[in-house]
Amino acid sequence: MGVTVDVRQVYKYPFEQVVASFLRKYPNPMDKNVISVKIVEEKRESRSFALARVPWHQPSSQQPLAPGLKQSFCLSLPNESTGVIYRKRIAVCQNVVPEILRKVSILKVPNIQLEEESWLNPQERNMAIRSHCLTWTQYASMKEESVFQESVENPNWTEFIQRGRISITGAGFLNYILETFASTFLRQGAQKGIRIMEMLLKEQCGAPLAE
Repeated sequence: MGVTVDVRQVYKYPFEQVVASFLRKYPNPMDKNVISVKIVEEKRESRSFALARVPWHQPSSQQPLAPGLKQSFCLSLPNESTGVIYRKRIAVCQNVVPEILRKVSILKVPNIQLEEESWLNPQERNMAIRSHCLTWTQYASMKEESVFQESVENPNWTEFIQRGRISITGAGFLNYILETFASTFLRQGAQKGIRIMEMLLKEQCGAPLAE
């Protein structure tokens, strides 16, 4: 059992602007579920890093999002860089499981933690991301793999591709109910994230670029 959610979005802004906005996205008043985000590791790797262009997968595809995707989230954009910028951070989010389901002891925690790592290649203009939940690991697996990359439609646009997968195995008869709720929450969260990105880009960079 498990639920997979695929998301694709093209931002009509250059890669550098999109990544900068992404790294400042949370916390944000438009999504109060994210309480805090803390950087726990940051470094610049001297070795070169190449990320193959990630094709768009249909939701029915059984292929992984990106066979070589490294792990996950935010970063800075220096003026000059010869290697990949790596950063890891921990996000603390509100537990959004409905109160009626929190009667089950394993779901009573007030907050959940997510670990996000990212690999940014300024020269190749791509950033690979992977995140996973650190809470409920004995009962559930919740992971996301994403990439920002220069759009094939227009080099001044940026393509975002994300695949999230949720699998719950340790909650007994609640497995199916929790997977259905988590799937809905993941889809809604992805769309909310896109709206926040569009708002930030418009505020910070102006109107999107035309064809």
